[in-house]
Amino acid sequence: MDLKKVLPLNGPPIKEVSKYIEKYKNDLIVIKYGGNVFIDRNIFNNFIDDIRILNKLGLSIVVVHGGGPRIKRELDKSNIKSKFIRGLRVTDKKIINIVENVLIDFNKDIVSSLNKEKILAVSINTKNNNVIEIIPENEELGYVGIPNKINTNIIDDIVKKNLIPIISPLGLGKNNLTYNINGDTAAGAIAKSLKSRRLLLMTNVQGVLDKEKKLIEEISSSEVLNMIKDETITEGMIPKINTCLDAINNGVTAVGIIDGRKPHSILFEIFSDKGSGTLIRK
Repeated sequence: MDLKKVLPLNGPPIKEVSKYIEKYKNDLIVIKYGGNVFIDRNIFNNFIDDIRILNKLGLSIVVVHGGGPRIKRELDKSNIKSKFIRGLRVTDKKIINIVENVLIDFNKDIVSSLNKEKILAVSINTKNNNVIEIIPENEELGYVGIPNKINTNIIDDIVKKNLIPIISPLGLGKNNLTYNINGDTAAGAIAKSLKSRRLLLMTNVQGVLDKEKKLIEEISSSEVLNMIKDETITEGMIPKINTCLDAINNGVTAVGIIDGRKPHSILFEIFSDKGSGTLIRK
């Protein structure tokens, strides 16, 4: 394969790409695309391009997406104010209907954008091929769930056909009721169930920062725990870190928290020595 024809001019060096293609040849990578990074359509198009290139290079990929900003926009249109408890949206029957519709619409947007690039993707959500069974997080949060079981057979079958599963962070509980799931939590649960080699969490921050606010390119799980104890890592980053630690303690080799605002951040994370964020290993 002529990598010059496949890779973007502003992507990782061809020499490094050649090395890492062999490394990831028979492995699975789970990518969480979410948070505020998909408000910007240019970033979205860049993400689609990266997934197209990974597919062309023969890598097996599973995509899990979020939807926070889009959900907020739709709730604002309906004059519904969200209440949050420990960073999770309190979700009643009216809100879960809006959340489900927004996430499924965004899911279709990703699938159709990939299909236009002649990359075959398959939509997975609570209305189509549901793969996540949940247990309720707790009563006060309403329709918010924690993944209890992942139907890996459906995902495996799709990946074996060289298709890309695009998974919404929704699950079904008892009586087939729909529950919203934190996107990072859903991606982590899927990655560890599939025993993926890598889990990449795309964010709108550089990665994990030290006390001087400088990027840490690679770190161990024990070092991360110490950074939480001494409050170097605080607030919104803690649930993300907990997802990372759960994944690497359950079969995922390493997790990258990457800056999705950077052009071709996924390609740089997988195919370059430097990466594009923070890599957390066991």
